Amino acid sequence: MRFIEKPINGLLVLMSEPFRDNRGFFERLFCKNELTGQGIFKEIVQINHSLTVQKGAIRGMHFQMPPFAETKIVRCLSGAVFDVAIDLRHGSPTFLNWHAEILTPDNFKMFYIPEGFAHGFQVLESNSELLYFHSELYNSKAEGGIFYNDPKINIQWPMPPTEISPKDQNFPYIDDQFQGIKIG
Repeated sequence: MRFIEKPINGLLVLMSEPFRDNRGFFERLFCKNELTGQGIFKEIVQINHSLTVQKGAIRGMHFQMPPFAETKIVRCLSGAVFDVAIDLRHGSPTFLNWHAEILTPDNFKMFYIPEGFAHGFQVLESNSELLYFHSELYNSKAEGGIFYNDPKINIQWPMPPTEISPKDQNFPYIDDQFQGIKIG
């Protein structure tokens, strides 16, 4: 597995290096030793799987507040997604900056998103599936979100949204009072 740093400190792309032969390939999705060796390991306590049917649909931007803040590792199993992380860490030099990665089954990328980031994605192909590894259990009382099209963030979505859940449509805009998430 290779670890590629991204422009926002803490965000990584994990590149698996599949073994290929005439049968297909074998890929390691998770290795505690390799992650610990990079100093980024958090125990995985929940794995989620999503299917988004409609091309252009957006899910996000979601996060959990401490003490339930979570690290995520996201992998696309089918289709393609524009996967986005927003830095919400209090005091971070990249506070409110975002970064996106295109995830597909064929590029073997996994997006590592540490605590203190909001996460969401737009589906670039119909019937896209994601697998998420989480370091915390879902806690509805700690759940938060930011409006997907907040002008203070200005995410450059690759296409007009076709579908957004009512919950995601009702997330607030960031105001001048928002100081971020205090981690650690």
